[in-house]
Amino acid sequence: MQHLFSVRDKVVLVTGGSRGIGEMIAAGFLANGAKVYISSRKADACRATADRLMERYGGECIPIAADLSGLAGAEALAAELNERERHLDVLVNNAGQAWGASLEDFPEKGWDRVLAVNVKGPFFVIQQLLPLLEAAGTAEEPARVINVGSIDGLRPPRLQTYSYSPSKAAIHAMTRQLGAELAPRHILVNAIAPGPFPTWMLSTGVGGGGDVENTDWDEVARGNPRGRVGTPEDIAGLAIFLSSRAGAFTVGEIITCDGGIVVS
Repeated sequence: MQHLFSVRDKVVLVTGGSRGIGEMIAAGFLANGAKVYISSRKADACRATADRLMERYGGECIPIAADLSGLAGAEALAAELNERERHLDVLVNNAGQAWGASLEDFPEKGWDRVLAVNVKGPFFVIQQLLPLLEAAGTAEEPARVINVGSIDGLRPPRLQTYSYSPSKAAIHAMTRQLGAELAPRHILVNAIAPGPFPTWMLSTGVGGGGDVENTDWDEVARGNPRGRVGTPEDIAGLAIFLSSRAGAFTVGEIITCDGGIVVS
């Protein structure tokens, strides 16, 4: 029981790990003894986050610049990881994008970019990292894939992000399909569907303009059954559960982390 939730010495990759929910998850793994890789399109931002996390939590956090909107970026990410590691214990597919516009003005590129980053990208990342995941997974201790979906893939969104909600519904469906297919190969696939967290992405949607520090999160919290927005402990704790011995019999699930919004 002492080690039921341990992720110590696991090798973890968090895509989109330079800010927001990805950074929160990466911090949780790093603080609990894992070796963490984070990827982001912007190399400078990725490196700055890695340095900040190591300064705060110690351990080893390695940044990798990667555009994960398609096969080429996934291949490049896998190639770099293969140069550094012989196995990958945990893959967190968190890189994502949203696009907001009115129904009348919503552009085609708002579909193309969001579906590429949110659906096609995670699929090819899993595909290209399968050898490293299979090298880590055993019957006693499977490798893990955690796809970050959204409650907007479970119920109609409140914002005019018409391509985002379908993209997250798609990642939930892919989680179930790959969960069934990969469990016999000792890779467990699950998804987390977050609700409101204090991130740059949500700040742009609720009127904060991406200024996370000065967004009125209290106003956002008033619409939540728990009366608050999510914290790093909330999202990191769930990711750690799914990656530890405690989550080794959980397969193909989409677990909300939203303070009760969906059930309410």
